[in-house]
Order: sequence, then C-alpha cells, then structure tokens
Amino acid sequence: MRLGLALGYWGRGPNPGHLDLAREAERLGYASVWTAEAWGSDVFTPLTWIAAHTSRIELGTAIAQMAARSPTATAMHALTLDHLSGGRMTLGLGLSGPQVVEGWYGRPFPKSPLTATREYVDVIRQTLRRERPVSLEGRFHSHPYRGEDGTGLGKPLKSITHPLRAELPVLLGAEGPRNIAQTLEIADGWLPLYWSPTRPDVYALPDRLPPGFRVAPLVRAQVCDDVAAGLLPVKAMLGFYIGGMGHATRNFHADLMARMGYEPEARRIQDLFAEGRRDEAVLAVPDAFADEISLVGPRNRIAERLELWRKGPVTDLLVTAPDPAALRVLADLCR
Repeated sequence: MRLGLALGYWGRGPNPGHLDLAREAERLGYASVWTAEAWGSDVFTPLTWIAAHTSRIELGTAIAQMAARSPTATAMHALTLDHLSGGRMTLGLGLSGPQVVEGWYGRPFPKSPLTATREYVDVIRQTLRRERPVSLEGRFHSHPYRGEDGTGLGKPLKSITHPLRAELPVLLGAEGPRNIAQTLEIADGWLPLYWSPTRPDVYALPDRLPPGFRVAPLVRAQVCDDVAAGLLPVKAMLGFYIGGMGHATRNFHADLMARMGYEPEARRIQDLFAEGRRDEAVLAVPDAFADEISLVGPRNRIAERLELWRKGPVTDLLVTAPDPAALRVLADLCR
C-alpha cells in the first residue's frame, strides 16, 4: 500500500504550508501528492507549482471536475504537466453534482451521468494516444460538435503536441455502485471520497480487480491523545459534504453515508445544514462514522487501525494530515 499526500483545495487563499508538506512527503518516500478543486482555486495550477519544486513524487488531481473543462482541455492540461514534470502526472476526474455543475459552472448536469463520464474519458484517451484525429458521435461530448446551434464547420483534429505518455493514468471519483462498476471498465483506478475498510460490501467491488487497478481513498490522519477532539476536523468535512455539497433531494455524499448504515443521521445533517445550523450539523455526524473512515489517535491506535486498510483492496492511501509529524508517523508505520 503506497502513501500519497492529499492537499485538497484552497480556502480563502493559498495555504503557505502546502509546498513544505509536499517536499516533506517526497523526502519521506511518499509516492504521490494530490490537489483538488471545488469552486475557488483550480486543481492544475497548484500542482504545477509543486511539480516545479519537487523531482520524484507523482502528481495527481483528486479531483479535476469534468464540468470545469471540455475533455480535450483537460487532456491538454494533463499532457502539458506530464511533459513539464518528466512523466509524473496522474489524472483524477470527477463529475461533481447538480448543485455545483449548474450553480457554479452554469451548465446542465447530465441526465445520464454514466454516459457523460464514459464519453469524457473516451475523448481524453483519444487525445493522449494521438493515433488519429479525435472523433466521437456522442450524446454529451461529440467531436466535432454537430449541435443545431453550431456552424457545422468543425473538423476532427489531432493534438499538435505529442503526449509524453499515451497511457497516462486516468482515475475516477465514483460513489454509486453503477458508477463504480463503470470505473472498473474504463479507468486505471478509483478515488473513493471516503472509504471504510470494515464495509467493503457497500462499494460492490468484485473479488478480483483488473490487473494494475488502483484504489486510492482519501483519509484524514492525525496523531493525538484525544480521539474525540481529533475527529472534529473529520466531522467538519463530513458535515459540509453531506449537508452542503448537494441538494436535499440529490446528494451523492449523503446517499453513500446512508448506504453505510447511517441514513437517519445523514438526513438529520442535511436538515440542519439547510436550516443554517451548520455547527449543529457538524456535531450531528456520529463519532463512529468519522472514526471508521479516518486514522486518528495515538500512534499505537493508528498502527492497529492501519492494518484494516492493508487487508483490503487499497493500493494508495491518500493522506490528509495537519502537520509533518503525522506524515512521518504514517511513513514509519508503512515501511
């Protein structure tokens, strides 16, 4: 099980400690470092900055939102950074949800998310392989564009730049069983938002995964004596995602929490968040749920719980850590 550093997206501004964390992760032998985006900082620019100040560590997006860019634009970002970094780029993609896609990007959320994802990945694969001009008769991502509001003058094009790697890895964020099943077919790996090593049945993974397939969940890690206090940042994240990252009638994060056995609690969190009672929504997240998807507590407790993660299909553990000390403990425990 390889270790990765997950830096997430910015809050009000850039985190001045992120570059130092990335350098420390590389020094400790972490395999990868990952950035993210929501509706503020973008995912590629910080990763490019990190690439310029590191030399070996793999660079990943967890995740680049599909609605933010056309698939060819995303492929351009990936192939450019792969060249500049000497072949260290891994492209993690996610569809997001209706609230973000329509509210932030001003685009319709696809009525068939599985089809939209499959077409998006297809166009990226074609772009990177550069075997012929990109061409797809699709429902969402046709190339060339043939919609009634177009000119009809578009023609298939092939990237001017030769990609460094035609098979640059593509991983997908997926939460529903059908989306996960498709991910196994079309991607090189899967990025679970939150993963419980004690509930593998929730994700409906097959007993045998495709050869080389990566399972790379994010996990909050904090070394501390007070477990309850250490879980508060995890609960804050869950409260925001379950309560605020989606509509009450369509929230993929809340639905996953419900499938994991916490449906009443998930709906309560949504209700509190919708009423503007955000602090209460955070406190309504059960400690047991926050604990099973994180690595929090004294070193011995983390070591014991880490064994649960080792026994499952996880290939890459993407660690969100508040300080270098936590990174060092995980590195020691995984040697």
